[in-house]
Amino acid sequence: MSRVADSFVISAPALNWDWLLPVIITLTAAIIAILVEAFVPRGSRRPIQLVLFFATLIGAGVALIVDWSQRGYTATGSVAHDGPTVLLQATILIVSLVVGFVVSERRVDGSGDAFASAASTIPGSDDEREAARFGWTQTEIWPLLLFSIGGALLFVSASDFLTLFVALEVMSLPLYLMAGLARRRRLLSQEAALKYFLLGAFASAVLLFGIALAYAYSGTLYYNQFAVAVTGTTTGQAILLASVGLIAVGMLFKIGAVPFHQWVPDVYTGSPTPVTSFMASVVKIAAFGALLRLFYVAFAGLQWEWRPVIWAVAILTMLVGVIVAITQTDVKRMLAYSSIANTGYILVGFVGMSAKSVSFVVFYLFVYGVATVGSFAIVMLVRDPGGEATHLSRWTGLGKTNPLIAGIFSLFLLSFAGIPLTAGFIAKFGVFAAAIDGGATPLVIVGVIASVIAGFFYVRVIVLMYFSEPVVDGPRVAYPSVLTSLAIGLTALATVLLGILPQVVLNLINNAGVFLR
Repeated sequence: MSRVADSFVISAPALNWDWLLPVIITLTAAIIAILVEAFVPRGSRRPIQLVLFFATLIGAGVALIVDWSQRGYTATGSVAHDGPTVLLQATILIVSLVVGFVVSERRVDGSGDAFASAASTIPGSDDEREAARFGWTQTEIWPLLLFSIGGALLFVSASDFLTLFVALEVMSLPLYLMAGLARRRRLLSQEAALKYFLLGAFASAVLLFGIALAYAYSGTLYYNQFAVAVTGTTTGQAILLASVGLIAVGMLFKIGAVPFHQWVPDVYTGSPTPVTSFMASVVKIAAFGALLRLFYVAFAGLQWEWRPVIWAVAILTMLVGVIVAITQTDVKRMLAYSSIANTGYILVGFVGMSAKSVSFVVFYLFVYGVATVGSFAIVMLVRDPGGEATHLSRWTGLGKTNPLIAGIFSLFLLSFAGIPLTAGFIAKFGVFAAAIDGGATPLVIVGVIASVIAGFFYVRVIVLMYFSEPVVDGPRVAYPSVLTSLAIGLTALATVLLGILPQVVLNLINNAGVFLR
């Protein structure tokens, strides 16, 4: 009996709590934020949520810095703490902090912030009008943001398939809700949320099916053990390739790569603009971070199988993004297709398969993230009486009526285009150089051609703002709050400084692009 009893002894897992602190702090704060929603009077919730949100991100950042130089696995190998983990988590926290500034904006829209007074009310109903009349504020956005950020922090550090899936769902489920919280054009917002939920659920199911096949092939869920199983046997190749394909589809959906990009334009356009900035920056950073670890560690022994597929996806993503963007007449949809094109550029660096590739991909993600938050913050400021003036015709002559806002927006567009003396140029040059070192020169040539095409629709907006006469009943540029002004100023400053003096940041990340294996 003693032998039987001993065989069922379960030992507690070894946990390095210091390495898990950023995730623990963020998710604990999210739970506290829910309690604030439940027990604090409605009028006092917002200041408490703001303090809690920003204090949480700062606290998580401090916890990350304390152990930034240590390397290893924790949670029985389910979570990795290495150079890419630290870089990606730091990037997520910094960009999330700036996104928080934009989410807190209340001066732009005279009726409140960007979110519906009560998300449960039917658009156009008496309940909705009553909620607006009482001035209710949708403070549920803050715990939802914290949960999504916590999931993103875990997503980039996950080193087994099960943790990857759980982190993906923790990050994604709040996004489905936040996409439907817009105060203006609520039906469009709810449609975006429904599309995102249905397509996201389908992509998660495909990912989970791929994980099941990966476990059936290897008998393990851990990346490093799966990599050993891949190189240790030649049987069951059909199951192996099917698992890699299904997992890749689930992950490529999350980054918005072609042909899994259909949700991006509609969801970006319909969601509240602060939420769109969060999706286009933080979520993309997290998704690419998880994709890097997955393919550089678990699937490293299969690169000759998956690299041609990523080549094809990168080419399609770049060309579809830039060509369709030319036809867009809505600023948010144009930025959505710009996001798709930038996903393609990042995939070019992704195929380099080196520590240099990882470093420059992370640098590109940070540069693109800050410029994206700043550009969507400016979109939020240009308004008609009915809400944001997103049609390009309404931006005619904006450079003459509001030269500062038009100038900063032009700076972000030039950075997206990769014009010299902007951070976007350094980032694009870096990922292209890493791809050339990895033998992907033809892919870089396609990237350069796509960049030239992209320059057309970016410059078209600049010409529209500066070389056309303002419309008679043109939109007004709302005067933002201090926090939104700070967000725009910081993102513009980072875009300039990282274009002129990038070496400080590049030196910092240069030696931190090696994954634990």
